[in-house]
Amino acid sequence: MFGTSQTLRTAVTALAAGAVSLGLVTLNASTASADTTVCSGTASIYGVLPDGRLTYSAINPTSGDRIKTLVGPDLGFTPKAMATLNFNTVLVTSTAGELYRVDVQTNNTTLALANAPVRIADGGWTHDKLTYDGYGHLYGTASGILMRYLVSEDKPAGSQHINQRVEIGTGFVLKTLAAAGQDRLIATTDAGKLHSYKIIGNAWKRDDLKEDGWSGFNQLVSPGGGFYYGRTANTGGMYWYKDGNISDGSGADIAYHTNDPVDESGWTQQLLSAAPRTVSCKVVSTLGQDIANDANAEVGNTFSDFPQFDYSSAWCAEFVKYIWAGNDVDYAYQLDARAISLREYGVRHGTWHTTGPKVGDAVLYDRENNLSDGRADHVNLVVAVSADGKQIQTVGGNESRQVQRSGWFSWDTASSPVGAGPVQGFVSPKG
Repeated sequence: MFGTSQTLRTAVTALAAGAVSLGLVTLNASTASADTTVCSGTASIYGVLPDGRLTYSAINPTSGDRIKTLVGPDLGFTPKAMATLNFNTVLVTSTAGELYRVDVQTNNTTLALANAPVRIADGGWTHDKLTYDGYGHLYGTASGILMRYLVSEDKPAGSQHINQRVEIGTGFVLKTLAAAGQDRLIATTDAGKLHSYKIIGNAWKRDDLKEDGWSGFNQLVSPGGGFYYGRTANTGGMYWYKDGNISDGSGADIAYHTNDPVDESGWTQQLLSAAPRTVSCKVVSTLGQDIANDANAEVGNTFSDFPQFDYSSAWCAEFVKYIWAGNDVDYAYQLDARAISLREYGVRHGTWHTTGPKVGDAVLYDRENNLSDGRADHVNLVVAVSADGKQIQTVGGNESRQVQRSGWFSWDTASSPVGAGPVQGFVSPKG
């Protein structure tokens, strides 16, 4: 695999020229400003060598330096596709169509398994690619069909924990596939195009981020935060990129680091898979607007478009959690299906306020005009605030049984747009 040095930075000028000749990238690509971006975490990437051994690599996302690479045991079967669920659970399919769960005991100084790979399906998993978005959805392609599954356990034991198979669409003949966020995929084609897909319910929307320049990669992974890592087929080099905003449908804000790769060679794994959500980046100044944009994009969807939701008659708080979590809001995992859990979050983190609504805030309503009983009747999201701060527009789940956007209303005098009572206060996302 790698040479003796941990990061190979020699011959940078020659490497950059070689990258262009390989059809990877151009050297004058747009660079995104990081003035207001806060990133944290470590890019964690599992892989399988041609001889069947499992590998683990850690990368510092802000510097692009590889921290370590560890080589573990032989998996004992011929792998075909893989997806990492979390830091110690990897799903791997075999060329025979079997699905295995690989349980990692440690990846600190050595890479060791807790037990032999567990076969959780005897057949039917013929996907050529798999990826997990970190929010309960496993995606895969087979014969050009994109499929989605709901993963209900951190360590699934069988089909009861990986189910609700949905065919999202056809025509997904892709060279690489990776999850960049909640129900958001990135992919490359043989022609070198870079695509972004947003899965909305059972439908999808594609944005063409780059028309060419990405043909040299045969593996593409993302640990979250807008970081993309591509491995070159011929040299085994690992290159890294930072997308300033994965939700804007544009590749103009992708920062290229062609002159400073993670490694110029040594990545000989035949499969690679990043653990999702191990890196988090937030552009603090635009977090609220990003939340509003994502909420607006869901308008018109119904409960059936969110298979991970639990309560068909009361999913307003689940919707707020879904939107906040998709924007890496800190501690969003503390929210639950109760509307009052938003106020609990706000009190706990000091973001509860009863005046001055901001875009991206959650807004709580109660018919009794009182939250002291530990319940609220409804919660939705502020997506627009008037110049004088007296009126707002909102988007909420379970409003007339769908995601609905309100017109302008005076938040301090009018009741909820869906009759859930007066506004009680606002909760800002912690970013």
